[in-house]
Amino acid sequence: MTAVVTAQVAAVTEGLAVAYSGGRDSTALLHATLHAARPLGLQVHALHVHHGLSRYADEWLVHCEARCRNWARRGWPVQLHHVKLELAPLPGQSVEALARSARYAALAQMAHEQACGLVLLAHHREDQAETFLLQALRGAGVAGLSAMPAGVDRAGLTWCRPWLQQSRAAIDAYVRRHRLRFVEDDSNADPRFARNRLRTQVWPVLAAAFPDAAHALGDAARWAQEATACLADLAQLDISAVRSGTEALRIDALFALGPARGRNALRAWLHERLGHAAPAALLGRLWGELPQGGPARWSLGGAGGPPGELRRYRGELRWMADAAGLPDLGMPVVELVVLQPGPVEVVPWGGTLAISRVHEGGVPLAALRQLRLKPRSGGEQFQSTPASSPRSLKKHYQALGVPAWERNGPLVYSEGQLLFVPGLGLDARALARPGEPQATLHWLRKAGARPQ
Repeated sequence: MTAVVTAQVAAVTEGLAVAYSGGRDSTALLHATLHAARPLGLQVHALHVHHGLSRYADEWLVHCEARCRNWARRGWPVQLHHVKLELAPLPGQSVEALARSARYAALAQMAHEQACGLVLLAHHREDQAETFLLQALRGAGVAGLSAMPAGVDRAGLTWCRPWLQQSRAAIDAYVRRHRLRFVEDDSNADPRFARNRLRTQVWPVLAAAFPDAAHALGDAARWAQEATACLADLAQLDISAVRSGTEALRIDALFALGPARGRNALRAWLHERLGHAAPAALLGRLWGELPQGGPARWSLGGAGGPPGELRRYRGELRWMADAAGLPDLGMPVVELVVLQPGPVEVVPWGGTLAISRVHEGGVPLAALRQLRLKPRSGGEQFQSTPASSPRSLKKHYQALGVPAWERNGPLVYSEGQLLFVPGLGLDARALARPGEPQATLHWLRKAGARPQ
């Protein structure tokens, strides 16, 4: 058991952390990690999350503090850190899901505070098998059946489960051999929780009928992980093929992929924008309604993701965060001094003015030294090419098919001259002369940001 952990931490060059609840599995993992880290001169940070859901939670923290204090007195390289949570589940909300989400957030916070790059988790083979079964019983797809990865990079940290191939019996033997003391979580016997029902009522019967069940289900999870990786790679290839610009998808091209590949690409595209997996019901609804044509909207967001909506317009599907629909009226005038190309964040407008050097077709660099960003007030004229005549912004937007929600953004002026209009580009009347140092402008709206 210790050898497995040693192989995991041998390459660590920065802080090392172990999620330590005080229970049997995490106690064994922390003990093994200390044995592996001491000869390597590594400091181990034990991270404890006080959920406040059990009446024994204070006692568990006292136990963890005493254990780490005793180990430190022996010269073992351990420090305990803890966070107390105040969880208040809403009616109908899963306590399990809320506690799990809050626990990982707290672990990440503590790991970053201690400059740890690696966090070890004590999940074992039976945990993996239980997760696979629970996901299958919930009707999960291949991503859900992947269960828990042995290692993953998330929230700026590497999370590893070095004992994912080790059995519960092996951990029990390790605890007995080293006479380790640990706490028993009384909630582990609570039948209200699905995992507890599976562990206490189903698993003993399953293991008796199929002794290799944990091995087989663990193998199935690994196959699902490989399949998930392949589907993710395919989705990125297909998204690149059906993308329009940087944000939109061409609906006809998406459906030309066929139901399986098209839904896979749409699922991945939605995940990138929502920050979580799209519900199967939403995916089915979109697949049925997207080909109908005409402008349409689907309000989305919540579940930890940014609020916003999907919009169908002229054969394209776009994700619009809340800020995208806010009008320009009442937005502030912002003065900028730009001395060199690069991104300039404009906080009041919830976006960034991206400035890039170009050899031709740009505005003079000198014009950027005094910029004035303003909302539309009505009556502004824009000239798209040197040979054309100035026309109202509204007529240009209509001619180019720019949706109303993409017309919101600051107009950029220099000494009274209109330089740039989001959605339209540079005004031809402000273009630089040949050979003059020049730059082009782009307005990048920050997803999920609200103008202030």
